Amino acid sequence: MAWLRLICVLAIVSTVSADGTVPVGQRVDCFPDPGFSQDACKARGCIYDSDYEQNKPSDPLCYFPANNGYTVTDQSVKANTTTATLTFSSGATANPFGTNFQQLQFQSTQLGNALKVSIKPVGTSRYVPPVPIAEPFIQSPESLNVEIVNNTGGFSFRVVRQINNIRLWDTSIGGLHFADQYIQIATYLPTDKIYGFGENIHQNIKHDFTKYTTWGMFARDQPPNSVNGEGENLYGVHPFYLGLEEDGKAHGVFILNSNPQDVTTGPAPHLVYRTIGGQLDIYYLPGPTPENVIRQYHELIGKPFLPAYWALGFQLCRYGYSGVDEVKDTVARLKAAGIPQDVQFADIDYMERYKDFTYDHDKWGQWPNFTDYLHSQGQRVILIFDPAIQADYDTFKRGIEQNVSWIEWPRDDLVMRDIQDQYPLAKNTKIMLGVVWPDKHVGFPDFLDPTNITTNWWADEFKRYHDLQKFDGIWLDMNEPSNFGTNQDPPWYYGSSDHPNDLPLKCPTSGADSALDIPPYKTKGVYIYGDGNVFASNTLCAFGTSIRGQSTLYNTKNLYGYSESVSTWKALEVARGKRAAIVSRSTFPGSGTVAGHWLGDNTARWEDLRTSIIGAQEFNLFGIPYVGSDICGFLGTTNEELCLRWQQMGAFHSFMRNHNTAGEPAQDPAQWPSVANATRIANLFRYRHLPYLFSLHFNATRYGGTVIRPVFFEFPLDATTHTLSHQFLWGPAVLVAPVTEPGVKTVSAYLPTEANWYSLFDTYYGSQLDSGHGVFPAPWTSIIPTFLRAGYILPRQAPALTTTAARQNQFELVIGSAVDAGTGSAHGELYWDDGETWIPIGAIEQHNYYRFAFDFSFTTASATLKITALNTATGITLPPLNNIEVFGYPYIPDMNQFYVNGQQVKIDSLTYSPFTKVANITSNGLIDLNKGTVTLSWKNKSN
Repeated sequence: MAWLRLICVLAIVSTVSADGTVPVGQRVDCFPDPGFSQDACKARGCIYDSDYEQNKPSDPLCYFPANNGYTVTDQSVKANTTTATLTFSSGATANPFGTNFQQLQFQSTQLGNALKVSIKPVGTSRYVPPVPIAEPFIQSPESLNVEIVNNTGGFSFRVVRQINNIRLWDTSIGGLHFADQYIQIATYLPTDKIYGFGENIHQNIKHDFTKYTTWGMFARDQPPNSVNGEGENLYGVHPFYLGLEEDGKAHGVFILNSNPQDVTTGPAPHLVYRTIGGQLDIYYLPGPTPENVIRQYHELIGKPFLPAYWALGFQLCRYGYSGVDEVKDTVARLKAAGIPQDVQFADIDYMERYKDFTYDHDKWGQWPNFTDYLHSQGQRVILIFDPAIQADYDTFKRGIEQNVSWIEWPRDDLVMRDIQDQYPLAKNTKIMLGVVWPDKHVGFPDFLDPTNITTNWWADEFKRYHDLQKFDGIWLDMNEPSNFGTNQDPPWYYGSSDHPNDLPLKCPTSGADSALDIPPYKTKGVYIYGDGNVFASNTLCAFGTSIRGQSTLYNTKNLYGYSESVSTWKALEVARGKRAAIVSRSTFPGSGTVAGHWLGDNTARWEDLRTSIIGAQEFNLFGIPYVGSDICGFLGTTNEELCLRWQQMGAFHSFMRNHNTAGEPAQDPAQWPSVANATRIANLFRYRHLPYLFSLHFNATRYGGTVIRPVFFEFPLDATTHTLSHQFLWGPAVLVAPVTEPGVKTVSAYLPTEANWYSLFDTYYGSQLDSGHGVFPAPWTSIIPTFLRAGYILPRQAPALTTTAARQNQFELVIGSAVDAGTGSAHGELYWDDGETWIPIGAIEQHNYYRFAFDFSFTTASATLKITALNTATGITLPPLNNIEVFGYPYIPDMNQFYVNGQQVKIDSLTYSPFTKVANITSNGLIDLNKGTVTLSWKNKSN
């Protein structure tokens, strides 16, 4: 078939030497673990070379010889599948971390125009993550081919873009190894413009290929260190990247694996992927545009959930509220300052000694009543919940009675009796008890329970609690899962005034039972934290069982946050039955179908503001567009200027929450008059444009794709955009250039030259601006520089202090005209529903919603705005569209010649500026969207 080729060649052009040496910059590290020495390197059968140590300090001094290890001994092509048997060569360099399987099966399958490559041992069952990955017929104007090469250097394969023969992957660089607890594959890349892999702190959105850098991917309770935390693995695991090729085409690569893993990027350009379990299942997505790639990826992992409309409003939290009275004062302070706020959070302070599904009846005794008050004001409440359940109260008891699945010890003789026997409910179980925030030991539910008993129990606990104390959304924390003091003696919490001296969990560190906690290769996610760290550091023992004993935490730990989110989705449906939002700390591919994410326990530093801009863009790639950071910083003491600038920037992130830690001064925006004013301005701008932001989310739920996107997504041929880390786009139409440094009142920004741009911020509002590099005013008293791309229409709405109130206000449109030779046009869309009806996963097309398309055009004589109802809803009444602003309009509209569906109408107000070329049309009841398709037209005054 034309789209599938199997090629065997006798030789390929190689830069390697006959003795197996490899040029600097193309090497696959043979010593990625600590303990390096020349002798140890040679003992592994690898090549030692120190020549480049001084000038290239990141280059590996110990590297694999240029042989691939495996050869092809059998191959076939049937329909859309290529298979080959790979046999490990007797003379090849051995696997440093185990014995390679003698035979592997290579299989490549066409998924429409995409590819899936699987490599696994012959005749041996391997762990595959129990995550629903669709393998649809992925459509694209371009196809990918697989080519198998079997020459004297051994087996390799290439993934090639058919239209131009660009090699997206070429594993002839060598380094393929596959042992029980160490799998490695390496590949040349066609570009160094690689974006993704997570969850890590990235100082720039594009990976740096000038040096070797290894990124750990292993879920850990690890606050992001934006100053010097390069390579540190954080809360989630996302083995996905997008590559931008030299001709502007984009592709994506997703490696489905939930074991601890890491990836090294190198100068060739190349990458080395390592994991310590499972198998290699690699998906290649052809794009060819960046947004195509992300939509194709979301077809595999699932499309993002649609948040409730109110969940796009401003949200406030802090850890350390003294009680309900302080929360009341805070909410009142924001309201008095005129700051729109939709959601008030409560952190673990509200609980009775930090136990889920309880509340402190002393300091928080009025919380249920205050929740009712907030609801009466059109506001909502989100509460925090941790996965760990204290082993001696009703929630745990019901779990035991209902046969809930827990993370357990693999054998009775391993159970820590000095802990277990303290708790009658747990005494005769193998539940692995750890220590987190509650005063006593806790068990960890196994949300991968295939019987659904655990999910049903979890949902019932939320329903019971909602009946006692109302809440609207759910915040999931500590779900890596985190555990305090594992293997520490004494644990860090001993002597804490807020935590008893509970015996810590101890996991085996020697003998046969330590094989999972101390594997031959621990991965970067362990090594980076220094000696003494093992798999179980900050978490549970690796050999803890999950999936009712069918697997181990070694395999499933990285899925814990994902699986808890899936169970919590069911819990939210049972408890409330209305759409809301779940926000999870730990995530995995597919998490975005049910949950959003905040970027963790950041610090009040400018560096963290900057990396949060990158993090939000990356999580849109990962399928989690409902994402944001702790505005003003969580850890440390913020300051007026930093908080002000963060509030301005955070107003453009889908999840917008200010949050800080206990023991630090309050940082709600009303603490400083200047921050209160800037936040009010930014929030009012956000609330005015929520119809557009909501429409972006709705579109992502229907088709997949991004809400916030990197600038290069829309301008892949513009090389300047490829490294823009701190500017971003709202969909295709709005460009945002935040302030990211202290002491400045201007922003240097780049407006891509392939488009024309209008100012959406206070300075030059409505005026067309020069494309290219520019310096723009960014005073404290304005929104940050924000630009409308010519050719687009944004739906807007008059803002209010809550989304509940704003949703009743008039609709507006702002039109950015794309002008050419005196004529112009622009296009846009609006999605609208009731804001909170529950939508089952994958059921968006059956949902009750409006969708309007806006098409605007003008000539010297007249203008026409056609509004087409592409989908209509029942039982939802839309406010009128009363205001239309047109940017770049070169003619003066005739106020006396306006027509709706051909019938002349009277306009209440029309203003026109010949300097800015902005026409503003306002008339009460101008367009009734409830009538469906409508055409507004007007004539221009003659010169």
